[in-house]
Amino acid sequence: MSPEDQHGAAAAEIGARFVQLDVTDDASVSRALATIDAAEGRLDVLVNNAGVLGSGVLDGPTALRAFDTNAVGIVRVTEAALPLLRNSPNPTVVNVSSSAGSFWAVTNPDRPEFGLPLALYSASKSAATMLTVQYAKSQPGIKFNAVEPGTTATDMTAAFGIGRTPEESAGVVVRLATLGADGPTGTFQDENGELPW
Repeated sequence: MSPEDQHGAAAAEIGARFVQLDVTDDASVSRALATIDAAEGRLDVLVNNAGVLGSGVLDGPTALRAFDTNAVGIVRVTEAALPLLRNSPNPTVVNVSSSAGSFWAVTNPDRPEFGLPLALYSASKSAATMLTVQYAKSQPGIKFNAVEPGTTATDMTAAFGIGRTPEESAGVVVRLATLGADGPTGTFQDENGELPW
């Protein structure tokens, strides 16, 4: 079974549809949003969850890839999604960020982020959180929040041998994705509430 078929089957299990989207490709983003528009005419929740570590050689091409996926991808997808989000009665955007991009966390020797050797990931996630705040200010009819989902065992973190299950980490994402109309906007949160950054 192809990855697309696997994703489609997983989406169908929860009553959703899979739509292929590459956050680094304008045409892919346009096609995905056109598919959603044709099927639904609106978008209630957007979760920007694409991410790469940008580890290895610290050079321009690696930096461009990390920022294109982790920060520019948020802009690319959000801008394309704004018209559909505005058609929703309760539009919500959740940007999956990281406390590795928090000045508070990376300068605190008591935090695990203090020792992470991930300059590009951290810098691009700091940008993701700032984009969240700026979008919340410029789009008052849409809730924008950034989330620290917790260290999660994924293909991206496999080299570190750390993390809890994706299902456990998804809880805080789901909470922010399902906020009521009076929910917060412009925040950076983990499962325990707002985080300094």
